[in-house]
Amino acid sequence: MFGLDAMFQPDIPVLELVARTVLVYAAFLVAMRIFGKREVGQLTLPDLVLVLLAANALQPAMTGPDSSVTGAVVIIVTMFILNWAVTQARARSARIERLITPPPTVLAEDGAWIRRNLRKEGISLDEAEEAVRQAQLPDVSLAERVLLESDGRISVIPRSALAAV
Repeated sequence: MFGLDAMFQPDIPVLELVARTVLVYAAFLVAMRIFGKREVGQLTLPDLVLVLLAANALQPAMTGPDSSVTGAVVIIVTMFILNWAVTQARARSARIERLITPPPTVLAEDGAWIRRNLRKEGISLDEAEEAVRQAQLPDVSLAERVLLESDGRISVIPRSALAAV
């Protein structure tokens, strides 16, 4: 028979689990903000591998030596509360929104690619051209602007769209 007490009794104090989770959440949020929009929106295979390995690497930092069910529940609840708090803060404060959410990056303007910005954001020309075609344009020359949005999506604004504004 297994011991239910061992399964539910945390090996480290609950407040330490909360503190570890807060620190790891904050560090991961900062890393995602610094290293770009791609990791958020359009996951390529290397991006997916990064996220999975990061999650695996961060888990021990949050749990420490604890493997209890109670510890897991504390960590999950803490992460959901942190996520809710960050979402609320972003909705209430433009300053926090700017701090957490990167601004859009112009990838093309007036029908020409800005290759420096493509490289900076890790977007290949093939990937950017695919977004233009998905916007029903044969090539970038018919786009007024192509943007990498803060959520990782690529938006295409056709030349005629701005002329109507």
